[in-house]
Amino acid sequence: MSHTPHELAAEFPQDVAVIHKLKQDDAHFARLADSYHELNREIHRIDAEIEPASDDRAELLKKKRLALLDEIAPILAKARA
Repeated sequence: MSHTPHELAAEFPQDVAVIHKLKQDDAHFARLADSYHELNREIHRIDAEIEPASDDRAELLKKKRLALLDEIAPILAKARA
């Protein structure tokens, strides 16, 4: 279990400025980033044993986080290009 949060800036360190700009200029991206942040914090609380959850629930949330990353990555790549 990792107790380190997976913030977007840590997942995409080369795109910190792009993330910041997209959050300001693209409402869809801002919603995705907010959803990712909320989901990531929930996973972090579970991993840190602050909030109880079954293994199945934790795995489901992690899969949702990966799905959000899969949606965010091409947006960042397009904005970077």
